[in-house]
Amino acid sequence: MAGRFTRIAAKSEAAIAPDPAPAEAPAMTFSVLPEAPVAEAPAQPDNPLLTGKLLDAKVRLHRKLIDEINLSALDKLPEDQIRLQVQRLVSQYVMAERLALNAQELSDFVSEILDEMTGLGPLEPLLKDPSIADILINGHECVYVERSGLLEPVPVRFKDEQHLLRIINKIVAAVGRRVDESHPLCDARLQDGSRVNVAVRPIGVDGPLVSIRKFSKKKLDLSRLVEVGALRPPMAELLAAAVKARVTTIISGGTGSGKTTMLNALSAFISEKERLLTIEDAAELQLQQPHVGRMETRPPNIEGKGEIRQRDLVKNALRMRPDRIILGECRGEEAFDMLQAMNTGHEGSMATIHANTPRDAITRLEQMIGMAGLPMTVASIRGQIANAVQLVVQLSRQSDGKRKVTSIAEVTGLEGDIVQMQEIYKYVRTGTAADGAVQGHFVATGVRPRFLAHLANQGIKIPGNYFDPSQPL
Repeated sequence: MAGRFTRIAAKSEAAIAPDPAPAEAPAMTFSVLPEAPVAEAPAQPDNPLLTGKLLDAKVRLHRKLIDEINLSALDKLPEDQIRLQVQRLVSQYVMAERLALNAQELSDFVSEILDEMTGLGPLEPLLKDPSIADILINGHECVYVERSGLLEPVPVRFKDEQHLLRIINKIVAAVGRRVDESHPLCDARLQDGSRVNVAVRPIGVDGPLVSIRKFSKKKLDLSRLVEVGALRPPMAELLAAAVKARVTTIISGGTGSGKTTMLNALSAFISEKERLLTIEDAAELQLQQPHVGRMETRPPNIEGKGEIRQRDLVKNALRMRPDRIILGECRGEEAFDMLQAMNTGHEGSMATIHANTPRDAITRLEQMIGMAGLPMTVASIRGQIANAVQLVVQLSRQSDGKRKVTSIAEVTGLEGDIVQMQEIYKYVRTGTAADGAVQGHFVATGVRPRFLAHLANQGIKIPGNYFDPSQPL
C-alpha cells in the first residue's frame, strides 16, 4: 500500500465525539486516508431566556401566536417575512405585558418564539451548539449535555411537563411514530439525523426522559482520530487496509464510546464500486459512497401490527444484491442472519455491538444467535462466528471522557469448541494525572495478524515493524 502515516508527536488526546478543535497538527501522508477537514472553533452556546416571568410570557405568547398566525403557511414564507410578523406581534405583546427588555433581549425573545413555533423550543440552542454531543433531559426542569466526553448541567428548562411532551410529540410524529402511556418507549430521529430515545410516564417515574445523540456535521475520519489520540498511525493503517481488503469487522464498545464514529471512519475505505446496504433502528450512519441503500426498522402501530425488525431487514437485504451489509447495531436474533450473510459472499460487512472486550463481543454474538431459537449446538454457533468474523475493534470511553481504541484483535479460528483470538494492538493505562486525565500508551503485542497474507494478495503491504513491540507506535 503506497504511503503510510507519518509519526505524529501530538500531545492532544481529545475525545472521538465532536469536541473543540485542537491545535493544528503536522500533515499526514497516508495515501488511502482522506485529508482531515479543518475544524472550526465551536460557537459558544446561547443563553436562552428561559427563567421566571420571561418563560411564562413566552409560553403564553406562543399559544397566542398559534391563534393569530396561519402555521400551515409558515413553510411557504421566507424566513425574514416570518420573523417580521412575529417581531411585530411580540413587540405589541411585550408592551402590553410591560416586560422590561432592551433591543438585544427583544431580538433574542423573538428568536426563541420562532424556535418554539418552527423548531424544538428550548432545545434549539443546544442543537445548534457544535460542542455538544449529547442532550439528556431528566424531566422538564433538569437538562444535561455532554461536551468533550463530560456531562454538565445547562440552564435550560421547560414550562412544565406538558410543554416537554409537546416537543417530544413533535419529534416522534415527524418520523411517523408516537409515544404515550400505552407506548411509553420510542426511538426516533431528528431531521438532521440526530438519534432520539424517549421514555414517558409510567416508565419515566419523575417525568419524560429524553436522550438525544446529536448528528455530527463535522465528520471524523481516521486521520482526524489519529490526531486526537484515539489510536496510532500503524493501527489506523492496518484498519484501513483491512476494510479495503474486505476483512469482516465487528466494532465493539460501551454506550458513547465512539462505535458509530469509528464505523463511519472505516467505511471511507470501501470501494465506490460496491453496493452498500445499511440497517439501523434510527438511521445515523454517514457513509460517503455513492451507492448506499439505507433501511430503518419500524415499531408496531396502535393495533400492535406492522412491526419491521432488524432481522426482517437483514433477510430482505440479502435479496437486494448487496456487496456489503452494514448493521448499525447488532443486539438480538438478527445476529444469526448477519453471520449468514458474512459467510455467504458478503465479506467485508461490518456491525457494531455493545461489549467491554473483544472476547465479550464474541460471547455476546453467541448469545444473540441463541436468541433466534434455532436448533443449533454451541459448537455450530461458534463455528459460524469463527468463520464469519475476522477482526474486532474495541473502543472505550475513559474516565476523563476521552475515547480510545483499547484493543484490535483477530479471530483466528476454532480450536475444539473455543473461538481463538489474538490481540494485535492494545492500550495500556499507566495512571491518572492530577487533573483527572487518563495516562497511558498504545503498544503492539508482537503478534502478526494472519490476514496479512490476504492483504498481500490484494496488493496491500503493511510494514513488519508495525507489529514490533519494541518500536514506539
